[in-house]
Amino acid sequence: MSAIEALYIFDEHNNLLFNHVYTGRPPPPSTLLPLYLQQSSPRPSVTYITSTNPPTTVFSVIQDNLLFLSPSPNDTEPLLVLEFVHRFADALEEFLGSPLIATKLSANYDIVAQVAAEMADSGIICQGEANALRDVVETGPGVLNNLLGKVGLPGGSPGLQPVGASGLARPLAQSQTSQGSAIPWRRSNVRHTSNELYVDIVETLSVTLAPSGRPLSAFAHGSIAFTSKVSGVPDLLLSLSTGGKGAGMGSRGDQLRTVMERAVFHPCVRLNTWKKDGVLSFVPPDGRFALCGYETDLLGPDIALTTTKSSSSNLSLPANIEMTTGLGSSGTEFEVRARPDSSSRSAATASLQSNLGSGRGGFRQAPVGDSKSPALEDLTIHIPIPPNVRNVSEMRPTKGEAHWNPAEGTVEWKIPPKDFGPGGAVLRCTVQGMLSDEDADMGITNGMTATTYDYDEDTPGAYQSQSEKVAPTHSPANGTDSRKAERNRDLMPTSATLSFGLKGWLASGLKVESLLVDTKKSRGLGAEIRPYKGVKYLTVSRQGVEIRC
Repeated sequence: MSAIEALYIFDEHNNLLFNHVYTGRPPPPSTLLPLYLQQSSPRPSVTYITSTNPPTTVFSVIQDNLLFLSPSPNDTEPLLVLEFVHRFADALEEFLGSPLIATKLSANYDIVAQVAAEMADSGIICQGEANALRDVVETGPGVLNNLLGKVGLPGGSPGLQPVGASGLARPLAQSQTSQGSAIPWRRSNVRHTSNELYVDIVETLSVTLAPSGRPLSAFAHGSIAFTSKVSGVPDLLLSLSTGGKGAGMGSRGDQLRTVMERAVFHPCVRLNTWKKDGVLSFVPPDGRFALCGYETDLLGPDIALTTTKSSSSNLSLPANIEMTTGLGSSGTEFEVRARPDSSSRSAATASLQSNLGSGRGGFRQAPVGDSKSPALEDLTIHIPIPPNVRNVSEMRPTKGEAHWNPAEGTVEWKIPPKDFGPGGAVLRCTVQGMLSDEDADMGITNGMTATTYDYDEDTPGAYQSQSEKVAPTHSPANGTDSRKAERNRDLMPTSATLSFGLKGWLASGLKVESLLVDTKKSRGLGAEIRPYKGVKYLTVSRQGVEIRC
């Protein structure tokens, strides 16, 4: 059976924060870290290092700027080790809070050590649920004293009574301890003063559009985050609907499986109920957890048979982008035009268009977006610039702000949603390439012509009158402009990416139809308790929508 041999944690400055060896004799952290850093960036999650004896496989995970390394000189299942490290990081967030920072781990080293010891025994994984670790990991200011007391060390040991008349120490009667919950992922004796249930569905877009506007690929990667703050052991039923997508594909379960492809579930979900009825039946862990993850093909199965722009009928975006390059007399300008999606392909898009008001003509800024009134936020367009561009000048946005980042080689254009009305917005930029020999001979620097004169201040008549000025030696010609335009083609951007957040709308069309508490199967939940329920939808694009030109 595969085993976890060791676990090392480093901060952002590569200082060792935690070192735990489960079994074997793995390379020490002082030897392993330099060998890992020698690998070229970006470093993969699984790295095979041959310079050690024996050769070692290093599994790495980066979370909140902390580096988790797990070496294994033996043949080990990679997914097992990586999943263990991810769950270990999630368990630390459960106890220490998010985000994980070096000071938290240093100040709570005893808790980190307990979590590491409880999750694996001699390298064999025995506990992977962060929520269930609450029953076995001791927290609080007296943790160290309790640990010392249990091994019989002096100093207020709670495990021994004072010496009696017989001169022997008598152990205290052990109090009843919790045997742990019968449900592996839920801690026992859960109590809440307010009972609440929340469902958050978040989808991240990955879309590529051709220069004609035809979508080449469009996927939505979704996750259902569930928050349960209910006393006892609730048994829940979550029903989803596809919003009309997948109609004619059979039962509800068949329609959902058509939209939610490659779905993965938390162990609490009863898979038989999902496969049979298309309903998520589960006993949730206490607190916030990932209930489900899925992927949706936004174009559908018939995209390969369609070659026209109308194939994007299943794709709705809050903004359309068009790019024109090679503008100006010498072809050094490009223009990016962003406009709201004017189609009415779906109810969500129609709802978006209903928010276009008069006056300034922008999206209505609701405090919180919902399914009836989606709210657009953080609308940003990134234009990657070729590396042979020396400078981007004269950025002229009609709305919003634009700036040139030479370090990353991109132009970032932020448009306030309140100003993004039906007329859209336009950005026009001028690029400057590297100086050529011809430009150097003409005295062109930074796009300007510099003329120098040789004269002697002591010589009378050194200054010329206005009528005696000499005409420039070089004059632009059509042939020169055409050569410049041909050369400046390589300076034009070839794509743009769109980033945004859209509250109250999902690209896949999924919706929560109902969330019920099965009172017959639930335990410890009184009939008079009615949990508060909340649902939120969010679609985000972190430079995930790419428009090619």
